[in-house]
Order: sequence, then structure tokens, then C-alpha cells
Amino acid sequence: MNILLVAPVLVPLATLLLGILLRARVRLVARLSIGGCSLLLLVGLTLVWLAASDVVLSGQLGGWQAPYGISLVIDRLSAAMVAISGTIGLATVVYGVGRDCPPQVIRDFHLFVQGLLCGICGAFITADIFNLYVWFEVLLIASFALMALGGGKRHLAGTMTYMALNLFATLLFLLAAGLVYASTGTLNMGDLALIVRAGETAPGTTAALFLMLLSFAIKAALFPVFGWLPATYHVPLMAVSALFASLLTKVGVYALIRLVTLLWPEYGPAHEALLWIACATMLVGVLGAAAQSEVRRILSFHIVSQIGYMILGLALATPLALAGAVFYLIHHIVVKANLFFIGGLAARICGSEHLAGMGGLYARYPGLALLFAIPALSLAGIPPLSGFWAKLLLVRASLESSAWWAAAIALITGIFTLLSMNKLWNEAFLKAHPHGEAALQTAGAQRCNWWPIAALTLLTVAIGLGAGPVAEYASAAAVQLGDPQAYFHPLRTTEAR
Repeated sequence: MNILLVAPVLVPLATLLLGILLRARVRLVARLSIGGCSLLLLVGLTLVWLAASDVVLSGQLGGWQAPYGISLVIDRLSAAMVAISGTIGLATVVYGVGRDCPPQVIRDFHLFVQGLLCGICGAFITADIFNLYVWFEVLLIASFALMALGGGKRHLAGTMTYMALNLFATLLFLLAAGLVYASTGTLNMGDLALIVRAGETAPGTTAALFLMLLSFAIKAALFPVFGWLPATYHVPLMAVSALFASLLTKVGVYALIRLVTLLWPEYGPAHEALLWIACATMLVGVLGAAAQSEVRRILSFHIVSQIGYMILGLALATPLALAGAVFYLIHHIVVKANLFFIGGLAARICGSEHLAGMGGLYARYPGLALLFAIPALSLAGIPPLSGFWAKLLLVRASLESSAWWAAAIALITGIFTLLSMNKLWNEAFLKAHPHGEAALQTAGAQRCNWWPIAALTLLTVAIGLGAGPVAEYASAAAVQLGDPQAYFHPLRTTEAR
């Protein structure tokens, strides 16, 4: 089997195990974590390069042939998600170095991040539903630890809410998987897709599959099961919030995209339901953000709103719409992580995350103001940044599908997003600090905070200016989603033995 096929899991797993052995040396653990994320990014970029050449990696673990063995498949979408996970993972661990925390908290932070990345990447490359459940459990355990890291009553309350909802979704997933296996005799995604497409399933199987999609909807924070996200993402360490905001919900989105395109390639009742859910998610999320006055709560509601755009592309089920969903997925992960990084740095300088206690940043740190403006405008969809092109693809797809009302909601949501970002700009950057300029703390000691912010800002600009190649890659990924031969015939695709 090609080592690249399992490298997305092996790299963070090996980094985690080595970090545990070296846990007494905190600085070495931090450097090891940075090195592991750098290697994961390199693996992801290699996979993207292979995928762009129409190479699909697939294989079976343990010597058992599909559909009985554990199948792994890396196509264009999987490769892109591994690469972006490595990017955000690296940015997160570098950003976390600049945090003033007890040594044991810093050490545990780096170790748990590697565990989380292991689970996330495993979920992106598996082609087996039970294996997907296992990777969900891995990332869930790591996310629980990261959520509680740092202690305090606020952390405890947020952690309990986060655990309760996510455990419920996971148990729902396990129940649905058991029912599907009982009625079809398989949990291999490709094998299951062939059965469903042939119309050979009982009504109970369809109900079980929709139960599974409900569990993914909870993890993706779709309407009406989104409330847990803005209630929890504002409580952990800022680096943890950024990592969760950018990647965790996207695992749920990825699972929805993968399963829906495999099982129901043509527009049908499932897509109709998702279309209404996507539009409601966009509106409720952006209106919720408008009512908030704390940086991370505002950004958390915007996560919900932006996920609606991705599900809109999935719901329309056309090649252009799926390309828009893939483009939006890539764009949003980068922009959302960066906005949380910037929000954290701004809060540290101002001494508060509440807008009423912030201000004066533009006068003291004009560079930070520019670094905020670029991802904020991209989130709102202002050209020529990445968010504009992602929204353009989805609006065009909506109009071509005669879903003009969905296009209108997408545009209205973009306007409200811009207004929300303008509120952050006015309160945190333009107005004077309520306690005077002397209350602003120096940011010179947090150089490690600035580097990932600058890098992700440049990446946002690069995606926007290089939208053509990114759109072509996303379009080819959409074609693979529409005709996923690697899942149907995993042993006939490119393998390295």
C-alpha cells in the first residue's frame, strides 16, 4: 500500500506518540508539534499535486478486500482537506506558542492538537462508515480535552454543553450505522451507494440513513441544531477556538457532502430538504451574529451562517454548485481561522473580548487593522478576495437551477455579514479605547501570533487572485463527487503496493 495513503493519519499519530514520550520537555514537544504539522502540510500538498494529475489513491487495510476490509480513498476533495488541515494545524500550533500559559497547559495543547488532527484526517480519507465513526470518536476525545484545557467555571460550562450535544450526535451516528448494517449487510460507502442507487433498500434503511445525516447535521451546526456552537466556541483558549472554528464543523460538512453525493447523486427529496435548511442556516446565523457584542460570539454565529453556503452547493446538486461548495469549504477554513486568530490578538491588546471594552487598535496597530480587513472583506464576499468567487459560483448555480430565492438569500446574507464585520471594525479598530491609549497592551512579545495571521492573510489573497486554478480544481473535484468510481471499484484505481 502507498505510504501516502496512510500518511495523513500516521504523521499526527507518530507526532503525538513521540510527544508523549518527550512530555517532560515542553519546548521540545512544541517544536515537535510544529514539525509534525509542517510534515502533514507537505503530505497534503503532495496529495493535492497527485490529485490534480487525476491520481486517486485507494487501498484496503489488514489484507481484507472491499467491502469487508477498511477502505481508504484519497481523491481531489480528500487531498484538499488534508492539505488545508495541515495548513491550519501548523498555523494553530505556531499561534499557540505565543500564549502565556503554564508549561503543562502548553504541552497538553500541542499533544491534543495532534490527536485532533489524526482524527480529522482519518475522517477525510476513510471510505467505510464504521471507520468514519471511529475517527469521529478520536477527534471527539481530543476536542473534549482541548475544550477543557485551561480550567475555570466558564470552560467547564462550555465543555459540558459541547460534550452533551456531540455525544448525542455520535450515539445517533452509531445507532444509524448499526441499523444500516443490519438491513444491508455492509458499511463500505461504495458498496452501500451501489445498493441505494439500485433501489434495493427497505424503507427502514432510508430512515436509518436520514438518521445518520441528522447526526452529521448536528456536528456541522445546521439549522435548527446549531445552538451548541455559539454557546461553546467562545470559552476555550483562542488558538483552540480558531482550530475548532475552521476544521471541526467542516468534518460534519465533509461527511454530508460525501454521503449525499454517493447515495443520492440526482436531485431529490433529500436535496430539497437540504436547500431549505441551508437558506435557514444562512439567515439565522447572520442575524444571530448581529445581536452579539463579544468578538468570538459574533464570529461563532458567522460559522453557522457560512456553513449554510456550503450546504447550498450540496443541495443544488449540479456540478457548478458542488464546485462552489468545495471552493467555499477551502476559502472559509482559511478565513475563519484567521479571524479568530486576529480576534484573539486584538482581545489581548485591548484587555477584553467585549466590543464595549475594545478600541484604539487602528491608531496603535495599523498593520493589524489591514490584516483584519482582508479576511473580513473576504468573508463578506468582496472582490477580488476568495469569498467573492466562492459566493459567485453558488449564486450562479442557484440561478441556473431556478432557485432565485436561494440566490437572493445568499446575497442578503453577504450584505449582513459585511455590516457585522463593519461593526467589529468600528468598535475594535476605529473608536478610541474606553480607558485611553495607555490601556492598550504591547503586542511585541507575541510575534508568534503575528506570523500565522500574516500567512493566512496572504493565502486568502492568493486564493482570490488565483481563483481560476482553484475553481478548476474544485470543478474537477465536483466531477469526481458526481462519478466516484474510486468508491465503487477501489481495487481498480491507482494504488502503490
